[in-house]
Amino acid sequence: MSDVDPGTTPKRILIVDDEPHIRRLLAARLAADGFEVAEADNGEEGLLSIDEFPPDLVLLDLIMPGADGIEVLTRIRTASRHAAIPVIILTAKGQDTDRELAFAGGATDFVTKPFSPMKLLARIHEILGVH
Repeated sequence: MSDVDPGTTPKRILIVDDEPHIRRLLAARLAADGFEVAEADNGEEGLLSIDEFPPDLVLLDLIMPGADGIEVLTRIRTASRHAAIPVIILTAKGQDTDRELAFAGGATDFVTKPFSPMKLLARIHEILGVH
């Protein structure tokens, strides 16, 4: 059952991750919770998707072929029309330096894999103000 008010427009979430099973898991859970979801399997596709599917929040992996997560985050933060979009880094890289680099680049939150889908969903709800 969705926690999103049926009288409102669903919030849009873009998942940018090169791992298909992670995207599928997240997309299914988010859609079941009433979110509209788009997926991108690399950084460049993610940046194109932001223009085609303006999201309310981005879930962004750090380690991807081509443009990595830090480059994507930097480009989101330097594009005025996208700079305010919350970005949750979702990555297997859990070192303090990775976390510091992500937050210095403008990440809203940082979640390491493996992760609890329920805890991640709670963070998404909190960040978007959706209950």
